[in-house]
Amino acid sequence: MAKDRAQDEDYTGPLKRLLIGVLLLCLISIFLLWRIDSPRVERFRAQIIDRVVPSFDWAMAPVTGAINIVRDFQSYQRIYQQNQELRRELQRMKAWKEAALQLGQENARLLDLNNVQLDPRLTYITGVVMADSGSPFRQSVLINVGARDGIVDGWASMDGLGLVGRISGVGHKTARVILLTDTSSRIPVLVQPSGQRALLIGDNTTSPHVDFVENPDQVRPGDRVMTSGDGEVFPAGLLVGQIAEDPGGRMRVRLAADYERLEFLRVLRNYGHESISDPGNLIAPAALPDQEQETATDPVEAGDG
Repeated sequence: MAKDRAQDEDYTGPLKRLLIGVLLLCLISIFLLWRIDSPRVERFRAQIIDRVVPSFDWAMAPVTGAINIVRDFQSYQRIYQQNQELRRELQRMKAWKEAALQLGQENARLLDLNNVQLDPRLTYITGVVMADSGSPFRQSVLINVGARDGIVDGWASMDGLGLVGRISGVGHKTARVILLTDTSSRIPVLVQPSGQRALLIGDNTTSPHVDFVENPDQVRPGDRVMTSGDGEVFPAGLLVGQIAEDPGGRMRVRLAADYERLEFLRVLRNYGHESISDPGNLIAPAALPDQEQETATDPVEAGDG
């Protein structure tokens, strides 16, 4: 057995060298054949290519598939990069959209402040909100108009869309507006279309509740709430908001004014209300001249006479 293996090794060594030599000779011959610049050799090369290359399609299929896979992967990378770029562009467009919506809302409020006329007898002055002193115990804002502009305590203030509050405290150049959400706010309102009168009471929330409704069964969520003008606190017909119902079944008002962005406020000049100079007149009216004469001759004096 050892002798047979030695004989096999003696034959395989020269055979390998012979095959390698023949392969090198063939490669050199092909190299020289492809390097010779001769028309006759060129025609010969063309004939070889025409005969050999078409029959090697099966051999080129894996190479072609690999090339296609590489191209598809490169195309996928380009698509992925484009997708990422489109996502970033979409985020930028969303930011621009939000800015455009805010500018549109601000523009609508400004146009409303300039053009809306609630009552021909009412005039107004527009002020800029300087500070917001909102707190859990007090809801108010400070505007840059005051006594020099003719501002008077008790006048209504709007943001162009709905009622915001009333003037409470006037300085020479500034004035304070108590918001409808403040706990000290009590205004008479009218619920449409039922015509029910009620009282809007602030409770330091964004949706003050409605109380003292004449007939609550006729009030539905979504009904418009307007100022009634009762007590001459506010002019009648100012938009306040819409009726809403909280989870506990209590009626509240979703305010029409945008309390999150109070930038400009319109103060309505209202000289139509009666000026009260004597608080005692709120309890008993002033005596008429005939009544004064009767009191001058009261029963006591008549008895003395």
